[in-house]
Amino acid sequence: MSEDNMLATPSVLPPPAPRYTVINGDEKRIYRRLWWALPILSVAWLAIAAILISSLVSVQYWEVAPGSVAPVADRLTFDAQSLNQVTRYPVKTPLLFVTALGGQLSALEAAIGWIDPDVEVKTREQRFGTVTPTEQRRLGYQAMTGSKQIAEYVAFKRLGLDVSFEFGAVIVEQLVCQDLPTRLSACKQLNLGDTVIGFQGVIISTIEDLTPLTAKHNPGDVVNISVVPQGKTASVERRVQLIADQDDAKRALIGFVPADTRTVNLPFEVGINTESIGGPSAGLAFTLALLDELTPGDLTGGVKVAVTGTISQDESVGAIGALRQKTVAVKASGATVFLVPASQSEQELSEARAVAGSALRIIPVANLDEALAALSALGGSGLTNATISL
Repeated sequence: MSEDNMLATPSVLPPPAPRYTVINGDEKRIYRRLWWALPILSVAWLAIAAILISSLVSVQYWEVAPGSVAPVADRLTFDAQSLNQVTRYPVKTPLLFVTALGGQLSALEAAIGWIDPDVEVKTREQRFGTVTPTEQRRLGYQAMTGSKQIAEYVAFKRLGLDVSFEFGAVIVEQLVCQDLPTRLSACKQLNLGDTVIGFQGVIISTIEDLTPLTAKHNPGDVVNISVVPQGKTASVERRVQLIADQDDAKRALIGFVPADTRTVNLPFEVGINTESIGGPSAGLAFTLALLDELTPGDLTGGVKVAVTGTISQDESVGAIGALRQKTVAVKASGATVFLVPASQSEQELSEARAVAGSALRIIPVANLDEALAALSALGGSGLTNATISL
């Protein structure tokens, strides 16, 4: 073997030299004792298994978490009939609407949610009350659909178009039970989906027919109510004891909340894609976006504005849920102004402002006029004359 070969670096490193000790004069090899490795590895594997299992097991908890923020204009469509009557103006700075997440959680997600200040974990009862999740989704969809129509009604009325509401049948949507309901309480005599067609022998067609009749009675009175049960055609008679209104002890109520069966008569329909929107909280955003689309100028003045709040036919803005979570989502979107309902509680508004910090300005508004004034103060064009062909 040459000297060069003897000095060359080997291609495979030799194993480390064993450790030795001398016991009774004899050398014995001793390897490093790793007695602590087995329990640590066991704990680690158990922890990994627990995480994997908890991520797959659903529990009876639901989240309220920050959702998405998106332009309303992207969800609006106008057909040929509508464009024959109005002019659609290009939107320069689209208004944004915001949603919150509310799905069922796994055990792992629930544990993470409890320590996340921006996530609220709710029990089944807190999330849905006495109705089922399916029924809650149906109610949310109905509320969202009604919000869309009311937004069109308010916006079109502002533009001078011919619009009107038409009340529908009186359908039992929710039942109201007192702490100690009597045998004749509505919550025991009526069922969800019943259609009220008569009160003390008087034919009932709409809620406008029913309200003045109940006003003539006192809490505790027993009255006869004619209803058609859901899925039936024949009517039945029910005896119901009226209850007192919680806000006015002298005012008598039957004890149910009617479904919103109103329809809006519009000169034309605007397509509003409501996918992933499960409630009425986008009503104000729909209304402002329609006004922005149908009037010249820039309603936001180039400012990135997000909006939340319900809208009523009298143009009032109503409170919404998950304001803190929606504020988190709006701040992450880069918006600098967030219009919110003035009817939110002081605690909710305070929490929203704390989350928003200095990067996001929270502006409470009570009605459409205040929302438009807030946008004008930001440099928006306001409602300039729209082009309408009637």
